[in-house]
Amino acid sequence: MDIITAEQAAEAAKGLTFEHVWSALMENRLQMNETQRRMDESYQRLEKSIAEVTRQLGGLGNSIGDLTESMFSGALWEKFAEYGIPVSAQSERRKFSDGKRVIAEADIFIENGEYAIPVEIKTKLTVKNVDEHIERIEAIRRHFDAKGDKRKLLGAVAGGVVPENVFNYAQGNGLFVLVQSGDSVTIADMPKGFKAREW
Repeated sequence: MDIITAEQAAEAAKGLTFEHVWSALMENRLQMNETQRRMDESYQRLEKSIAEVTRQLGGLGNSIGDLTESMFSGALWEKFAEYGIPVSAQSERRKFSDGKRVIAEADIFIENGEYAIPVEIKTKLTVKNVDEHIERIEAIRRHFDAKGDKRKLLGAVAGGVVPENVFNYAQGNGLFVLVQSGDSVTIADMPKGFKAREW
């Protein structure tokens, strides 16, 4: 960096007036304002782009979830019938309400005169999903009790991907685990002594 002397500075300042300095400062301020405006516009475009990508990814996630649900929904009633639980009705996204709010929603709800089975379906099933489903079943049980519905509730979970620890955890909690089997789905083999939990 070159250092100038006081004499050099005085020589350079010759002919400068307050008006010249003020004019230069104002020009600099205008340039800074224009730069800030462009940066603000760029930031707004970036925010819009991020929002659009987030929306598209959310839509993709929903599409994958819908695909996973449809993959399992088609043959479930047959699989439970093969297991010895005949199904008289199967519905998707069944909501349970206390009249003021939705207290639970089942991805698939299978029922007959003796049993009802809420099924939770995830693209990748986790232990947390299993715990949340057990809470959901308990809420549906309270709803049934309030309505005088004496049917037994069983629970089932399904996933496009079911890690072994989650698989074992779900079965350990008395839930049926539904898995892919070739072009179809099946109720996974139960360990010796498995007893489906009833609520």
